[in-house]
Amino acid sequence: MLVFGIETSCDETAAAVVANGFHVLSNVVSSQIDHAAYGGVVPELAARRHVENLPWVVEEAFDAAEVEWSDIDGIGVTRGPGLVGALLAGWCYGRGAARSRGIPFVGVNHLEAHVHGALMPTLEAGNRVDYPLLALIVSGGHTMLYRLPTEAEFCLAGTTLDDAAGEAFDKVARMLDLSSADMHGGAALEAAAAEGDHTRCYPPLPAPMRHSVC
Repeated sequence: MLVFGIETSCDETAAAVVANGFHVLSNVVSSQIDHAAYGGVVPELAARRHVENLPWVVEEAFDAAEVEWSDIDGIGVTRGPGLVGALLAGWCYGRGAARSRGIPFVGVNHLEAHVHGALMPTLEAGNRVDYPLLALIVSGGHTMLYRLPTEAEFCLAGTTLDDAAGEAFDKVARMLDLSSADMHGGAALEAAAAEGDHTRCYPPLPAPMRHSVC
């Protein structure tokens, strides 16, 4: 079975062809560098770039996988969480493609997809994934710990109360004036850290919110 996937939750336009649930035949990603100058992702700009990028990203994904639309058995598209305008761009493209070809269409929670994506190499190698398991998601806008009793059950065990790790990186980079027109804040902060003096004694940082506010 061949499934075609589209991801447009934030600032990257991605398309992939996957066989039998775990064998990735192609995976094409177009990253948007337009946002670096603003120190963070601009939602309206991201949505417009997805509309522009989707046609050629999809074409490259099909070419790399050496398949045609007639070979595709179903389409999966990110339905959330993410930026509304960006999500809508991918959703409309995928929904329209599925309806015009009369094939199944499904909306996918991209946080759950992060977890299953991490397990795909294990499955492709012929190994079994044993449940229950714990899954840590540390993407740009989400830092979460999930407990999976089974493959299809996601129970939130913990999450940040304010910013995710990726957002914190970007905000700190802006405070330190490290963001640039050609580099996101997180990447700029990482590059600066690599040049730091690991032998230097730094003042201890406070441990914020050590007590529950719930």
